[in-house]
Amino acid sequence: MDSMHATLLAPAPLVCEALVFSRMPDRFRTNTVSDWSESNRPGHPVDSFLEGPVFDRAGNLYVCDIPHGRIFRISPAGAWSLVAQYDGEPNGLKFYDDHRLIAADYRRGLVLIDVRDGSVAPHLPRRHSEGFKGLNDLIFDRAGNLYFTDQGQSGMHDPRGRLYRLAPDGRLDVLVDGIPSPNGVCLSPDERVLYLAVTRANAVWRVPLHADGGVSKVGVFFTSYGPAGPDGLAMTSGGLLLVANPGLGYVWVLNARAEPVMVIRSPAGTSVTNLAFGGPQRRTVYCTESSTGTVLRATIDQPGAPLASGERTHTMGTTS
Repeated sequence: MDSMHATLLAPAPLVCEALVFSRMPDRFRTNTVSDWSESNRPGHPVDSFLEGPVFDRAGNLYVCDIPHGRIFRISPAGAWSLVAQYDGEPNGLKFYDDHRLIAADYRRGLVLIDVRDGSVAPHLPRRHSEGFKGLNDLIFDRAGNLYFTDQGQSGMHDPRGRLYRLAPDGRLDVLVDGIPSPNGVCLSPDERVLYLAVTRANAVWRVPLHADGGVSKVGVFFTSYGPAGPDGLAMTSGGLLLVANPGLGYVWVLNARAEPVMVIRSPAGTSVTNLAFGGPQRRTVYCTESSTGTVLRATIDQPGAPLASGERTHTMGTTS
């Protein structure tokens, strides 16, 4: 009886299949071995690995191709153009201002990329003269603080990943360390809680943020399963948490109790790595399916929460 009662309280989530929005054109596919592919796909050439989707004000979608150091712009009609290519491994992307992206780059730390001419400049390549393990993802709050993850090759065998906060005045704080593979980050609509994907622990952590700048009572919010855990995260204006889950080819849509109320499934590969809201009223979620170089889309009932940027808030300039 107890198990039957529990089933009634937690109904099965709605399941829907995403649609293909756009596929990377063949002319941009570079089927070569790189340092990234040797570490992450040993023995297999990789023509692309898409990540970091983010929209500009005009409705263009930007994504990065990690192994080949490329940033692409995808028009609302699905047309691709190369914005920048450089000696790096960009992963997470957010807009720093109207014309510059800030990237969490695995090799180069935080970098700024001007989408007008493709120029790349260092922003925060290291901390206290020591390099990062390998940056992964990032998000701004409304006050201009930048939260970013330092994942590297950390995991259950080596839980030394970190979550950082970079303040507008340049102060850099370690908020949480000892993390086995910190990945995607997003904020609750009131910005009192940060959600952190911990990929190789197959979980999403809940990180309460206090007014004094500290954190406490960090705990596990959601536990997934399968060969690869949660990756990119996004939040709706109503507080639903979306979790890209490579390995399963899912996007979990979770309510405030971490119950899946919807599952979005990929029709093209299982490596759904990250997601962003766009389209009319920002009710369409766009997902990078990295193994096939495809961008997927699905519509949900709630719009995405507004994203902040570093515009007019960060005063530190370029740091080395």
